[in-house]
Parts: sequence; structure tokens; C-alpha cells
Amino acid sequence: MSKVNYTRTVNPLQFDALEPKRFEDLVRQLLYDFRNWQQLEPTGRGGADDGFDARGWEIIPATGDIEPELDEIDRPGTDRIWLIQCKRERAIGPSKVIEYLNEIALEERGRLYGIVLAAPTDFSKKSHDAFREWCAEHAIRECHLWGKAALEDMLFQPKNDHLLFAYFGLSLVIRQRSDQASLRAQTTIKRKMKRAFENKYEVLIRDIADDSYPYSEGRDDFRWWVYHWPEMTFRGLECLSKKYFAYIADDKIHWDCANAFDDNQNFQHDDPWRGIERGDPNRTELWELWSQLPKQNQAWVTVKGVIPLRNIIEIDDIGDDLTNHVHLYVRTDPSHPDPFAFTRAELKADDRWAEVGHIDLVVDNRVEVFPAKFRKPVSAESSSETED
Repeated sequence: MSKVNYTRTVNPLQFDALEPKRFEDLVRQLLYDFRNWQQLEPTGRGGADDGFDARGWEIIPATGDIEPELDEIDRPGTDRIWLIQCKRERAIGPSKVIEYLNEIALEERGRLYGIVLAAPTDFSKKSHDAFREWCAEHAIRECHLWGKAALEDMLFQPKNDHLLFAYFGLSLVIRQRSDQASLRAQTTIKRKMKRAFENKYEVLIRDIADDSYPYSEGRDDFRWWVYHWPEMTFRGLECLSKKYFAYIADDKIHWDCANAFDDNQNFQHDDPWRGIERGDPNRTELWELWSQLPKQNQAWVTVKGVIPLRNIIEIDDIGDDLTNHVHLYVRTDPSHPDPFAFTRAELKADDRWAEVGHIDLVVDNRVEVFPAKFRKPVSAESSSETED
């Protein structure tokens, strides 16, 4: 049985694709909501930055009485100075972190309140410890190490979706809207199909990529098909694709089927393109063989073709004058001979009152009941659900 992965993920952001100055711009713009700034300046773009890629002055609102024991740097109404360093490197170890911090001029260190060191790398615990120890040793009140994970976390917040789109061409908001639109479209399609298939037993499925309908003369690769018994399920639209005379043993384990002859063939009245004339001698012979089996051993193998809702583009319940069928427009795989994404095979007893429901078509449990000319090796259709 095939498995479909419904999880949609976002690949790691390619920070390496950003030029160093663009990476500095990204970090600076992420900083705007980090604190209440009096000023945030991009000093790194000027060349000689003294270890600063950006420098910010954080506003401390003057509220209440000033506590005399507060240092000058913490007094309300005094701007706190922050240093921002940006390093667009894949790997930065503890020694490299200290090297970058030591590049800060001595006269600047005493004025600093906080430091942010940002790099698209995975900082180790030792790097975090070394960073904090250096800041504590130099009386830096706040220190923040923004690694790759932290930067991605910030960019994936809804308030920063505009930055995610501007720098990486990705928008989770747009994706969410696209998903919502897709779900609304699928719901609409389901409602249309429910109405269109009421008291209808055939459907004309048309590939939207084949615009030659209805002219098929001289062609065998035209991409429209007539199928019976359309049914909405949780998998999507299911139609009867093939049907084989079958046999179920009394032990309800062993089985056989005449899978070299498809009894689901359309007649010309239903399918002007692939329909056959009535009175197939093979079918007559098979029917006689099958009807001679004990009633409890008579069965059918049915193969259901499944079209997921995401592949259905539109439904036309009016049709045309060639047939009386509903037209279903779908997106198909051109390498497939039919419009189905996968098929489901079931073996069921012919007697609807029989206790046995369906049994698994285990290849090793197949026995020889039907003549060899009506049998062929069981392939993908033997499983309960297979990808085409």
C-alpha cells in the first residue's frame, strides 16, 4: 500500500546566498522590534566600523522617582548603547567568538549596555558560555547570541513575514492564503460533484492538457476516458476502472480471477471513442465457466481508480451532445495511460448476503480455476492500494 506524505515543510533558509552587507541589513531590520530605539545606525556600511556593524541607542522611559543607587547607564531618560556585530560565517567556535569581541575598542566597552552577535551558524554551548563570560567580565548588562535557529525563529514570526519575503522570496502568509484558497476550491468541487453525479452512473474524464476533444480519429493517445460508478470518498473521486470474474475458495483465503479479460469495457453507446460492440465471445465463455461455480465461490475483483481532489480542476454537469455524461476536467500524469493517481483492488463475493466481505489478494494464495488464456500474472492491482 502506498503512503502519501501530507506534511509540507520549509527548507532551511539560505543565509549563505545573502551578501555580507545584505545580511547586516536583515539583522538590523530584525532589531527594530527588539527594543525601543532612539536611533539605530548601520555603521558597518561605512567601512571603518571599530567592530560595530550597527549601533543602537535604546530609550529608557523616565517614570517615577529616580533611584540614587542606579548607575548612570541605567538612569531613566538615559539612552543605553548597544553594539551589533554580524558575521556571515557557517562555523564560529568559542575562540572565534572571543576574537570578535576583543575587536571592540577599549574606549567603547565601558559605554556599552548590550551586545548582539548574529551569525547564520549553530552556536555550541561552549560558544554561548564563552560569550556570556566575556560580557560579564566587561560589565555588559545584556548579551544575545543570534544563531541560525534564532534568526529563522524570528523570520517565521508573522510580524516578520515581509522580511522573509524580501530576503528569501518566501511568504508563509501567502502560502497560508494559497492553502486556504486551495481548500475552498476543493470544497466547491466536492459540492459540484455531489450535485452532478446524482442519478448519474457515467463520467467523462478529460485531461485539461489535451485540447483536441472530441477528435480521436487516427489516434490512440487521446486523453479523455469514460468510466462508470463515480463516487466521492475521502481519497477523492473513485471510479470503476476494471472488473474481473473471480473465485473465492470455501476457506475464504484462496482465490483466482480472470484478469486477462476486463468485464468493465464500455459499449459504443456509452463511449463513442473506446466502446466495443456487444456480444464478445470471450465474455460469453467466461460467463458460462463462472456461472457453473458454486454460488458461494462466485466473486468479482474490482479495481477502483482514484483521482485526488487536488487534481480536479472543474466539473461540467451540462456536458455536450455526444454523450449524456458529466465532464470532469483533471490534471493527469502524461506517462499514465489513465487519469488515476492510484488504484485500489478488491475481491468480493458475488452474493451480497454472503458473510465474506473482501479478502486480500495475496499472490501466494492464488489457485488455478480459470483457463490460462483468461489469467495473467497479478501485478500492481493485487494490492489494496497502489500508485500507478
